[in-house]
Amino acid sequence: MIPGGEGGMRITMAAVRGPLLAAILGTVAAHAQAQTAPVRIPREPALPETVSVTGTGRVTLAPDRATFTAGVQTVSVSLSAATQENGTRMSAVLDALRRAGAADRELRTAAVSIYPQQGPQEGRPPRIVGYQVSNSVSVTRADPAGVGRLLEAAVDAGANTVSGVSFAVSDPARGRDGALQAAFADARAKAEVLARAAGRALGRAIAITEGTAGSPLPIPMMRAQAMGGGMPVESGTEEVSFTVSVVFELR
Repeated sequence: MIPGGEGGMRITMAAVRGPLLAAILGTVAAHAQAQTAPVRIPREPALPETVSVTGTGRVTLAPDRATFTAGVQTVSVSLSAATQENGTRMSAVLDALRRAGAADRELRTAAVSIYPQQGPQEGRPPRIVGYQVSNSVSVTRADPAGVGRLLEAAVDAGANTVSGVSFAVSDPARGRDGALQAAFADARAKAEVLARAAGRALGRAIAITEGTAGSPLPIPMMRAQAMGGGMPVESGTEEVSFTVSVVFELR
């Protein structure tokens, strides 16, 4: 008990201890509750419901580049004779190609090879009985219509090997825009079918990814053509495909 003055008020320790203890305990409890209360993390907005599809678009193109290889193969008992004969005949082939319209930029040596010809010997290793010399030129023509004339000119001039006649589209971007539009239309048509099947409506496209162009597929023409005279050559057409993957929103 705290003594008071005369006529003053007397305050006991019990009267002070009660309210003070209650205040302390209340503060401790509030602090503990603040420490154990779960932290609320704001939720990210839910992603819209979507449908993902892939569409394909195709375009048919006429080749604008032709390539073939023509060469001369000679055999002689001596290397010098085989080489000299081969060089003379190959020069004639190149001159004939140029006269037929081939530019220097369209001619490129493809391969040169020399192989010894061997004959058997009883009881001994084979011996060289001659040499085979080969020389070939690759011809790339920007105008496929002239390939038949060039082939005929090479053969008439002495070429005894011809191979690798092929046609190609030089610019891979040719027809790309139309094919990509067709691919997107194909993807949208598929997505609309899926949306109706799910009882939903198709919304906007929210993601588009272009796929890789497919390999060209040769489509032969119905008849052979004598392109610009000379040997009949058939260029046909090529089909190139493009794909797109599209994510559409569902409503």
